[in-house]
Amino acid sequence: MSAENKVPAIRFEGFRGEWAERKIGEIADTTIGEFVIRTKQNPNSQYPVFNGGKSYTGFYDEYNNEGNKIVISARGANAGYVNIQKGRFWAGNSCYSVGIKDQSNFDTDFIYYVIKRSQSQFTDYQQAANIPSVSKNDVEVFQMVCPKYNEQTEIGNYFQQLDTLIAQHQQKHDKLLNLKKALLEKMFPKQGANVPEIRFKGFSGEWEEKQLGDLADIVRGASPRPIEDPKWFDKSSDVGWLRIRDVTEQDGRIYHLEQRISKLGEEKTRVLTESHLLLSIAASVGKPVINYVNTGVHDGFLIFKKPSFDLEYMFQWLKSFEAKWQQYGQPGSQVNLNSDIVKRQEVFMPKPEEQTQIGNLFKQLDTLINQHQAQLKKLNNIKQACLEKMFV
Repeated sequence: MSAENKVPAIRFEGFRGEWAERKIGEIADTTIGEFVIRTKQNPNSQYPVFNGGKSYTGFYDEYNNEGNKIVISARGANAGYVNIQKGRFWAGNSCYSVGIKDQSNFDTDFIYYVIKRSQSQFTDYQQAANIPSVSKNDVEVFQMVCPKYNEQTEIGNYFQQLDTLIAQHQQKHDKLLNLKKALLEKMFPKQGANVPEIRFKGFSGEWEEKQLGDLADIVRGASPRPIEDPKWFDKSSDVGWLRIRDVTEQDGRIYHLEQRISKLGEEKTRVLTESHLLLSIAASVGKPVINYVNTGVHDGFLIFKKPSFDLEYMFQWLKSFEAKWQQYGQPGSQVNLNSDIVKRQEVFMPKPEEQTQIGNLFKQLDTLINQHQAQLKKLNNIKQACLEKMFV
């Protein structure tokens, strides 16, 4: 938008003319919610309560709002957070209920997205008894620029559809994560057991207890020193330099590495030109890794060389065991996870065919989870770009 013209950079076909400035107080009634009587809470009630947070805090038999309304948190850690509630609900005394006066001239969804887009204007909170708060006046003087009603509804509907798609992918993503978590608990033997609760059909018999050191040649990576010296790195190299940040961002499956190690640096580290299982032993301890690209491995990782296990199976077992490495740390101190500790760690192993079945199942789950995660990122980027371009 230029300073002279109040029009968005992108708009739907058929709409022209400048948008007009309005304040919330001019088009809406703003009321503070009422005190919620806890004794009236009823889990079976269909009417939720919004009381200043990002999520509903309970369900009550009575309600004091109905119809589509915007809800703005008034105080507390979430002061200024904006939501929209459709249907009957209870507005608690820690939020403002914003009801549009003239539904024929102003679309509630559009106004919600305008406020949501600019809610940072509420972040300069007033302090009431050292509690972040937003005043009724802050809400009423909030200034926005609006087109005519038909264009408002087009924009509001578009963003509603985007939010619906985002919510659908988020639900599927979360459902798959929960499924994987449950299966990790049930498809590997629990403490004191030598068989899992759930197995693929056709497999039976006890799993064999082994130490990780009996299953692979476990060696530590190596790092050139001082690591800050630029001579160890070369952007044109075909060997990447693995950092714990890469592990976190790619959830342990390394398909690309931004930093590249030089020929001189390769002489001071361990270079992997084939996929290997690795384990982080510094910073974020206990994270399993599989590299799918040429990788230089520094001394914050262990490498499982010459493995006698299915790579994917052991990757998933280490995932299930990740939190338990903390048992080797002293209270209040950083975990010291060295190669001897890892080598002595006991693990139950099924026959190779069962390892492969388990590994494949979890890899398929990981693929689905990553697909929904990628789609979520794409949709959120689209939404952010549209929020910047489709409003004034």
